[in-house]
Amino acid sequence: MSRNYRQLLWRYQIEQSMSRRRNCWDNSPMERFFRSLKIEWVLTTGYRTFIEAENAVFKYIIRYYSEVRQHSYNGGLIPTESDKRYELEYKTVAKIS
Repeated sequence: MSRNYRQLLWRYQIEQSMSRRRNCWDNSPMERFFRSLKIEWVLTTGYRTFIEAENAVFKYIIRYYSEVRQHSYNGGLIPTESDKRYELEYKTVAKIS
């Protein structure tokens, strides 16, 4: 909330995101994701280059986290399977008889 911090964000065109007041649950999904990323994927020795790190994180999100890793929140399903089931169950288009 400091003025210097907000000015720095503005200078680099970064949008500030803050939780609602007195609500500690707003940020928990992202905190959980980054915890999983750090524990399951990021090398403890780090990466040699930014591109190497970027490729590794991309691979984690697109391939592993979304298509391989089971999530307890989804009843043990991978996110892509959970999304497919949701679409089939709740997003059906009305049929004309």
